[in-house]
Amino acid sequence: MSLSDPIADMITRIRNAARNQAKKVDCRNSKICTGIAQVLKDEGYVADYSVIDDGRQGILRVDLRYGPNGEQLIHSLKRESKPGCRVYTKADLLPRPLGGLGIVIVSTSSGVMSDRKAREQHVGGELLCTVE
Repeated sequence: MSLSDPIADMITRIRNAARNQAKKVDCRNSKICTGIAQVLKDEGYVADYSVIDDGRQGILRVDLRYGPNGEQLIHSLKRESKPGCRVYTKADLLPRPLGGLGIVIVSTSSGVMSDRKAREQHVGGELLCTVE
């Protein structure tokens, strides 16, 4: 079965696993999905991730993280740019979700990064998803 949007698939799997209080979730591996997992790890939304070789594309295992009393750290995970309608923005116009408490994951010419890092490097790009 071909998958038309692997980013949306990964985001949906993480969102569903977080709602079910799962410890880890398996997704299909790709460079962009690995980049998203790295940004989520750097920003503290997930504990860790690893790539498992299965002889084909590979599996991306994401270990989810929760608060001290078991509360969710990821309240909202929304796909912004879709295959039917891509969303691009300049560095000056990057959104600040929750007044700067959330992050936007951006695909730039320098790689996948959070909106904070994109503003520091003054690069814009495609808005992949919003995490609140």
